[in-house]
Amino acid sequence: MNEKLDLQSSPDRDAEVPLEATQKSRWQRIWPAMACGAGLFSDGYLQAVIGPVNTILSKLYPVSYAQSSAAQNVSSIAFAGTVVGQLVFGYTSDHYSRKWSLLVSTVILFVFAALGAGAYGANGSPQGLFAALTAFRFLLGIGIGGEYPAGSVACAEATGELKEGSRNRWFCLFTNTQIDLGFVIGTLIPMIITAARPDDLGLVWRLSLGLGVIPPLSLLYLRLKLKEPESVSREAFRHGKTPYWLAIKYYWPRLVLVMMIWSATLRTCPGAILGSFTSDWLGPKRALMIFVAAQGVLGFIMSGCYEWLQQPKYIGAFVVVYGVFLMLGEMGPGDNIGLVASKTCATGIRGQYYAIAAATGKVGGLVGGYVFPIIQADGGGATLHGGQYPFYVASALCFFSAFLVFWLPNINQDTIQTEDIRFREYLVANGYDISNMGNSEWQEKRKESVMGGHGGVMQRE
Repeated sequence: MNEKLDLQSSPDRDAEVPLEATQKSRWQRIWPAMACGAGLFSDGYLQAVIGPVNTILSKLYPVSYAQSSAAQNVSSIAFAGTVVGQLVFGYTSDHYSRKWSLLVSTVILFVFAALGAGAYGANGSPQGLFAALTAFRFLLGIGIGGEYPAGSVACAEATGELKEGSRNRWFCLFTNTQIDLGFVIGTLIPMIITAARPDDLGLVWRLSLGLGVIPPLSLLYLRLKLKEPESVSREAFRHGKTPYWLAIKYYWPRLVLVMMIWSATLRTCPGAILGSFTSDWLGPKRALMIFVAAQGVLGFIMSGCYEWLQQPKYIGAFVVVYGVFLMLGEMGPGDNIGLVASKTCATGIRGQYYAIAAATGKVGGLVGGYVFPIIQADGGGATLHGGQYPFYVASALCFFSAFLVFWLPNINQDTIQTEDIRFREYLVANGYDISNMGNSEWQEKRKESVMGGHGGVMQRE
């Protein structure tokens, strides 16, 4: 599909101005993208830190915690909250405000990260502590979920105003790379605190959780200064009825593809920075397809060579090859799946479109967490086949994802604007009144454009 759409084809072409042509300095263009996307660092940190915290609580409460459902609840309940948050904030970011949705999710992250660190059971009851932690982690998950549709979508829209040729890399650096950094820091912090205070594990887990308030708090000022992205000012359905039925008819094939790709791909840590540049050089669609297919090829090679790679004398080779496997996953789906979800639909419904895809991906990740141990057990646990089977399945999913990506439209530097124009033309062709789209300024421009067109017709008559 050719993304270089002639702007003169717009039904309100007299009011159309390229996003990058707005009068702003380089810093004015780039800091909104940073403020919107970098909150995903909190997502990575708060998800990663609960692993070490769970281990510490199991040592402190070996019976009441480790041998009960509390351990599973505390470590995984944020997942349910994240799915709820993605869907709720996907709706609010489209119907109310990207900015205020981000601010609310930031406050939720700050408040419940702090409450989790200070959780305490009535009369010092361990069961009360675990119940409080479970509740706070669920509510924290809602804030984490809000960062996906509100933050990532607003970041994608903000990068539409940056210099052509660099937009994708900034999106990747401010979103996926931030998540990866959060995972790394969230794993290191408990280790560092434990090394400093090995005899005070209670302090270790509380301080590890408590430090999670810093990332959202550091972004609060920038997010207060945010304005709605220019594309939202033009295209949002906030003063009229959202054409859901027309949107479903127009976008359902793409949405189903993005949902399936997000569920099937593997997100891992290395390669995020390098992948951000290849997203610009190759384009998100091509980069995603190439690197996820390459990951599948390497996965099958590792499966075939697993008999030797599992031997202790080749552990160094295994680490290197597996590291490349993870890097390819980050350069492909890690960096580009969010780009694909953010840029394959129009601005007015982008938050909900992204939220549905991201929530499906979360559910797919949960299913994978249960399925892969079963696959490994079917292969014989710690045997040769037990090690090979997960790589076979993961590699097959990589090729399946590459096949699905092939059917998506190309995503170029100006896709946000051209996609908005296409969808607006589709709405007009199907009888939808676009005069109420966008803020009052853009509504007035459209009315003037339409009146000007009518005046020309009347004069010729």
